[in-house]
Amino acid sequence: MRIRHALLAGALGATTALAGQLPAAASPDTVPVTSGSGRGAAHPADSLRDLAARVGLRMGTAVTPFELDNAAYRAITAQQFSSVTPGNEMKWQVVEPTRGTYDWSAGDRLVDFARRNHQLVRGHVLLWHNQLPDWLTSGVADGTISDAQLRALLHKHVTDQVTHYKGRIWQWDVANEFFTDGDASTLNAGDFWVAHLGPGIIADAFRWAHQADPTALLFYNDYNIEGVNAKSDAVYTFVRDLRAHGVPIHGVGLQAHLATQYGFPYQMRQNLQRFADLGLKVAVTEADVRTPVKKDANGQYTDEPLTPQAQAAQESYWAQSLQACLAVRECISYTAWGFGDANSWVPSWFVGEGAALLYDRNLNPKPQYNALRDILTHTAAPHRSGRGAGRG
Repeated sequence: MRIRHALLAGALGATTALAGQLPAAASPDTVPVTSGSGRGAAHPADSLRDLAARVGLRMGTAVTPFELDNAAYRAITAQQFSSVTPGNEMKWQVVEPTRGTYDWSAGDRLVDFARRNHQLVRGHVLLWHNQLPDWLTSGVADGTISDAQLRALLHKHVTDQVTHYKGRIWQWDVANEFFTDGDASTLNAGDFWVAHLGPGIIADAFRWAHQADPTALLFYNDYNIEGVNAKSDAVYTFVRDLRAHGVPIHGVGLQAHLATQYGFPYQMRQNLQRFADLGLKVAVTEADVRTPVKKDANGQYTDEPLTPQAQAAQESYWAQSLQACLAVRECISYTAWGFGDANSWVPSWFVGEGAALLYDRNLNPKPQYNALRDILTHTAAPHRSGRGAGRG
């Protein structure tokens, strides 16, 4: 998914409120707020990240350098989350806009931000049909890039990118969204990569990534697979077969873009557990909960849920999805797709819907934030071990 590059409207008040926590001499990407745990980490003891750490879970957010330019956003990112996912900065379109010329600057900034603030990084994404560089898609379309050349270019892209970040990425989303809702029983034959290089290219991408960085956890990531349904059944069969053929896949990511007008995903905990039973890690990777919203006096949609019932449903969906993750030992991270409503991708894709994140557009925590914190506060720590909530 994309993160909308919108202005942080109304965030000036929150910036002012937090500005006193940023010494003038500090690096702009470091937020040195002493933890109540005494570790000198950049977060308070009752933050989501500290409470989640107590139960062996990494709490994450998607973020962009644009958002980190805002002091309030930067402070919340550092204080509340123990992992970060680049919203766009590691997609091929961004890292190689001109053939043969890499631009790692945006991704490097996020990785450095994470290092300075004691966070891990989820790399997103290596193999996806969307946000590809124009030179690649146009070359394939006009025949100047053959299928054999396309395969070689992909091999180089995966190898170069994973090598560039070797040892600095905790989880990679290697393959993203290869199943459709319309025909969920099988891989999408019309997918750009499957159409040109065949379904085996997914396994190859995992092998190439593993060769480039054997320490990184490699994930398959998709949407609408949160519950037990035809699509998650197909993904289950697919990753089971990859494992059976020795492909180095280590986890499955459930995006969790939820909506209150639809029911909560059926048997989410059981679904997470069945993937874990294959010997895989699991993660919630792009969580948000959209809902119908009110219009203002000028007829413009706001970030206020249409009804109290919609707001209550949002809180419930956030809570249930976190509880499902916490109930499964192998669920190692829970990532929101951003946290401030001003930058949510939802309003531009789903007209009349929004209010999807944990903070409002003024960067004030919403009831769903408090719901997550309450759950983490009162959850008994499961026995997590191995390549879990730590480095891996």
